[in-house]
Amino acid sequence: MFLFAGFIATDVVRGEVSAGDETSGAKRPTLSQFQAVILGFVEGMTEYLPVSSTGHLLIVMHLLGMGGDEVQKKAADSLAICIQAGAILAVVVLYFSRIRQILAGMMGRDKDGLRLLINLIIAFLPAAVVGLRFKDLIKEHLFGVFPVSVALFVGGVLILQQAWTTKLPDANTGKEMAEMSWGNSLFVGFMQCLALWPGFSRSLATILGCRWSGVRMSAAVEFSFLLGLVTLSAATGYEGLKHGKEMIASYGFDMLAIAFITAFIAAVVSVKFMVGALNKYGLFPFGYYRILLAIACICWLTR
Repeated sequence: MFLFAGFIATDVVRGEVSAGDETSGAKRPTLSQFQAVILGFVEGMTEYLPVSSTGHLLIVMHLLGMGGDEVQKKAADSLAICIQAGAILAVVVLYFSRIRQILAGMMGRDKDGLRLLINLIIAFLPAAVVGLRFKDLIKEHLFGVFPVSVALFVGGVLILQQAWTTKLPDANTGKEMAEMSWGNSLFVGFMQCLALWPGFSRSLATILGCRWSGVRMSAAVEFSFLLGLVTLSAATGYEGLKHGKEMIASYGFDMLAIAFITAFIAAVVSVKFMVGALNKYGLFPFGYYRILLAIACICWLTR
């Protein structure tokens, strides 16, 4: 449905452009309010679902015709990362009690909180190292609709494989987060490296890593949310410092604020939906959705 939202957005924007050109001859703004809302909605709804928010954003941005020249492309690619700030805030609000436990662990007042903090740091490091080392190659070769489509398809197949081999009642058996070993966390961290391929999904990579480490589904989802808080904050901060001026110059601070607020609201809804959906249906629906979307994108590219 997010792909269809992009097609609708494209038609609406084209209509606005035509009207603007006919009446005033003014150049179309790089990012309209409607586009900001669409991008914020897509980011917030998909960030914590195992479907890849970056992949969806790149597809929608392509449909909206964003990132024409090199400067605009860099700004658009950075926007796809920095817009995650709204989704980050959603997790801070929804899981504030868990974050407070981690802070208590840092001060030596909560043993489980300290263990969770250490596990999150361990899980964060592999993707941080690989991402910094290969960030330019990733942006140059993987930030495109076709590689995103392939990643969506591969992730969908992995979801179905995992779902077929695990009965739904078994999803609630396994380790809690506090029982994860450092080795488990490191494995999840290496799995998260797969999410550097836009379209694969950071959420999917971490959930699969946790499940293959014997962590029960609900704990795996929560660990994915908390690890996302660390990883996304680092990525957003890095991109914001490096390309923040280009984004503000291209899109305007007010448009970025609209996208941020929309992403926050959509992420709150998405997180609550995901927890309920996984407990009731498992990963199956997300696998089928990814495969269908990948096929639709490839057919669209080759039309």
